Amino acid sequence: MANESNKKPPMPASATGIGDRPKKKTFLDRHQMLERNVTLLAVLSLIVVSIGGIVQIAPLFWLENTIEDVEGMRPYTPLEMAGRNIYIREGCYVCHSQMIRPMRDEVERYGHYSLAAESQYDHPFQWGSKRTGPDLARVGGRYSDEWHVDHLRDPQAVVPESVMPKYGYLEDRLIEGEHIGEVLATNAIVGVPYTEEMIENAQADFAAQTDPFGDIDGLLERYGETVNIRNFDGAPGISEADALIAYLQMLGTLVDFSTFTPVASR
Repeated sequence: MANESNKKPPMPASATGIGDRPKKKTFLDRHQMLERNVTLLAVLSLIVVSIGGIVQIAPLFWLENTIEDVEGMRPYTPLEMAGRNIYIREGCYVCHSQMIRPMRDEVERYGHYSLAAESQYDHPFQWGSKRTGPDLARVGGRYSDEWHVDHLRDPQAVVPESVMPKYGYLEDRLIEGEHIGEVLATNAIVGVPYTEEMIENAQADFAAQTDPFGDIDGLLERYGETVNIRNFDGAPGISEADALIAYLQMLGTLVDFSTFTPVASR
C-alpha cells in the first residue's frame, strides 16, 4: 500500500512527447469550413464578387462617355447592313474574329489595334472568341472583289490549307432590300444614328451602292464619300454575295490611322 501511494501520476502526453499532439490547423483545414457551410460560402462569395464589381464599375461614373469619338466612323449603309446580317446568318463569326488586340504580333500581322468606336454601331458586336481563320477587322481593301468572289466559291482554290466551306450559292440568291428600312429603324431604336431620311431612302440607297452609274448623290450625301460603290460580284442584279463583299470591303477602312491620335486619358 505504501508503494502504491508513492507512485506519481503519469505526465500528460503533450509534456512527455509521447502520443498525439494537437495539430495546428492549415489553410486547407480552414477552407473546409467554407466547403461544408453553404451559407457562409455564399455570403463570402457575394462579398468578393461585389468588391470586384465595384472596382470595375465605379470608375465609369467619372467618364462622360466610355467610347472615344473617332473621325470617320459612320453607320453601315443599307447594303453593308444586309451583308453584315448575312455574315451573322452564315456563322462567319464562329471562325473569324473582328478584334485586333494591342500586341506586337497581332498589330504587325493585321494592322492597328481595334478601337471601341469601330464596334459602336454593332448590335451584336462581332469580336468573336476563336480564330480558325484570320481576323477580319482590317480586311477591307486588302483583297480585290474578284478575290472575294473566288474565295466564296471555292476557298481551297485560293487558300489551299483553308477549312472554310463553299459559299458560292450566295451569288445565286438575289435580294431587293424590301425590308432593309425596317432593319435600319430597329437599329435606330438601340442608338445607331440613322435619321428618318436614311430610313426612308434605305431601299433606294441599297440599290444605288451596286450601280456606279445610277443616282448615287443621295447615298454619298447621307453616308459620306468613302462609301464603296460598284458591282461587287460582277454579275447582274444584287445578290447576297454583293452585300457580303460590300460589308467585308468596308471593315477597317473608316478610320484614317495615319492621322489618328488616341486620347491620353483613355
